[in-house]
Amino acid sequence: MKQNISVESLTFWKNWHFRLLIDLTARMKFCLPWRSTGVFVTARHQDEEIELTRMAVRFELEDLSMRPDPEPLLTEMIHEAAYRENTVGLHRFCPTENIAKIDRPVLHSYLRNYYTPDRMVLAGVGVGHEQLVECARKYLLGARPAWGSGAAVHVDGSVAQYTGGIARLERDMSSVSLGPTPFPELTHIMIGLESCSFLEGDFLPFAVLNMMMGGGGSFSAGGPGKGMFTRLYLNVLNRHHWMYNATSYHHSYEDTGLLCIHASADPRQVREMVEIITREFVLTAGTVDVVELERAKTQLTSMLMMNLEARPVIFEDVGRQVLATRSRKLPHELCALIRDVKPEDIKRVASAMLRRKPAVAALGDLSDLPAYEHIQAALANKDGRLPRTYRLFR
Repeated sequence: MKQNISVESLTFWKNWHFRLLIDLTARMKFCLPWRSTGVFVTARHQDEEIELTRMAVRFELEDLSMRPDPEPLLTEMIHEAAYRENTVGLHRFCPTENIAKIDRPVLHSYLRNYYTPDRMVLAGVGVGHEQLVECARKYLLGARPAWGSGAAVHVDGSVAQYTGGIARLERDMSSVSLGPTPFPELTHIMIGLESCSFLEGDFLPFAVLNMMMGGGGSFSAGGPGKGMFTRLYLNVLNRHHWMYNATSYHHSYEDTGLLCIHASADPRQVREMVEIITREFVLTAGTVDVVELERAKTQLTSMLMMNLEARPVIFEDVGRQVLATRSRKLPHELCALIRDVKPEDIKRVASAMLRRKPAVAALGDLSDLPAYEHIQAALANKDGRLPRTYRLFR
């Protein structure tokens, strides 16, 4: 019987190092596959390949600004607002004017600094440990990469500093979708609050809270496992027909985290949409129903176990956990930790989260967007309502 062996080499970037060059580097790093006669570690960056990659990156940046789904751009903006000019707040997408500046020496410098043995893990599934170690010694020890073996320099070890704030981008969203049935013009808002890193004990309570919030688009087909009984479905999408989207996201890093809610609606209803989202944030620190908590924990456990059914996901999980924590928690250990989350844990982490300054990202027609200070005041109120404003003239 032929033995099925999966092997992968993972490299560690400290939270945000990948945001500088990863899009271009990932496309320009050509590695020969593992062979029975040996392993070749090389990076052949021909001028033609680099130029073709530059064209592909330019195309993707143009596509990013035209696509009807703004989630990648909003994710970039919410990090920019939450971590102003530091670490995970730096641009992930390469600015167009910088594409031409990235050449072979720049790529080799990047690889030389970050593709070092102390930042790598070799993970395997379906192969014995001793056999994998023997192969690593035989084929990797002493191998000289194309970018040289000089000492790494200029590696920034900064810790993420949460600042809070707002990132706005006025844009005409009326023509983002072509075709006989154009997509309606929407304004997109994302509000986030600092959570915790994946190394902290509160990581799993935040993960369960994110599953409790859930949400999605207003046109979801529903069905088992689609989160139709999460808070953002029951309290937002089911009650407000004009809301096109309400989805919760949780971004977690080595030294920080961010819990966000993304909402979309007609530009004329932006203020009401923001108030609905701030109210949902405030309610997270209130009473937690035991049934919804158990449902969220079951859904999180189910998602974890379903993902680990695929062999490539297993060894990626092994590599990522060892890179991040120097150890690996087995699935049954994680499931036990999820089951141990109590209602008071959810209330505690949510109350601590609400005491921090919010981060806000806004895209589209922002003429009716409330002031940042008003959003901050709404999150500090017990009912989550925005301060009343009065106009002498309309």
